[in-house]
Amino acid sequence: MRPFMLPAAVIALAAGCWCAPAALAATPAVTTPPTNAVTPGVELAHAISEITGVAISPLLGVSAVGAWKYYHAQTPQQRARLPWFSQPWFWIPAFVLVGLCFLKDTLGATAPRVLKKPLDVADAIEHKISGLVATGAFVPLVIAIFPTAEPEAALHGTNGFLAAMNLSWLGNGLLVPIAMLAFFIVFLASNAINVLILLSPFAVVDTALKGFRLLVLLTIPATAFANPWLGAVWALIIIGIAYFIAGWSFRLSHFGLVFIWDIITLRSRQFVPDRSANRMLLAREINQVPARTYGTLWRDEQGRLVLQYRPWLVLPKRTLTLPEGQYFVGKGLFYSQIMRAENRGATAMMLLPPRYRGHEEQLVSIYGLADARDAGLRAAFRWLRESLGLREHAQQRVTS
Repeated sequence: MRPFMLPAAVIALAAGCWCAPAALAATPAVTTPPTNAVTPGVELAHAISEITGVAISPLLGVSAVGAWKYYHAQTPQQRARLPWFSQPWFWIPAFVLVGLCFLKDTLGATAPRVLKKPLDVADAIEHKISGLVATGAFVPLVIAIFPTAEPEAALHGTNGFLAAMNLSWLGNGLLVPIAMLAFFIVFLASNAINVLILLSPFAVVDTALKGFRLLVLLTIPATAFANPWLGAVWALIIIGIAYFIAGWSFRLSHFGLVFIWDIITLRSRQFVPDRSANRMLLAREINQVPARTYGTLWRDEQGRLVLQYRPWLVLPKRTLTLPEGQYFVGKGLFYSQIMRAENRGATAMMLLPPRYRGHEEQLVSIYGLADARDAGLRAAFRWLRESLGLREHAQQRVTS
């Protein structure tokens, strides 16, 4: 079913662009429209660009669109009728918050990673919240491009019964769910970049990712101002790319959400692992089940490690049996993993969210694993301490 979703959405949006002018022409004119009136087809092209741009950076996009509409309103009455995101009480504080994030990304680029990462976490939380709000409260208002007929026109239609019918609700009703779906998949791709920034230990990678997202964002209004149809085509291309990586973006976004939630709530202090099954993420692709799939791990009656999961978190349950072998818990500096011992080292099989920090020994007992040992940066720091003799000195002070 999924391969047909994107073509159907693109055809529906394109049909709206071509058919909207015809629908408007079929409506009897009651008053003479202004000379600078925009046809619904062009308005839909602008709406596609607006939705795509806002999905990449929700708070910046919504506030920019709101300020643009506010300053282009010609009378106080028109400004009073503008939607909530076009009111100064919203877009002025929003611009201030966007400016603070910009300063964090520029002036704070040289700050220590320990100080900057919490700010990146706050930025990621803001991105998620503003994206969810925009999905339900912004997109339906922007995509409603079909004009509503005046009551007098409906009562005194001169071209017959069909001309007197007001079908604007039908056109808007068809466009709203398609636009919300397009917004959501582009938002997922943008949110995945935020998660990559959080996971990246290098400032240069953070800067490159943020620069790439800003570049894509700037191309959308640039093409839309040059030509609304060119802007709509470019926006549809971005939507198409986001669609084909939607699964990857969703898993990475959910991975980031789980980790952020565990960190800001200090969940490891109240968390107690279940004695039989616990929720965690797949560390690598196994038997065509993609990495970062979220599910519940337990041992079956044959003693095999089995992961039960739901694709997209809501589809019917499936199970994945992990390969046979010797498993142990690798304790990392920020999060731990369940790893499988191999001839040339070890391979990560399951990612443990931060809630499991300090509970690695319990997992060894629950799943019958070999042991829990330091891994990654934590193992490197332990080797460094032992090489410098710091661990021995610490033990001598304790015994004395």
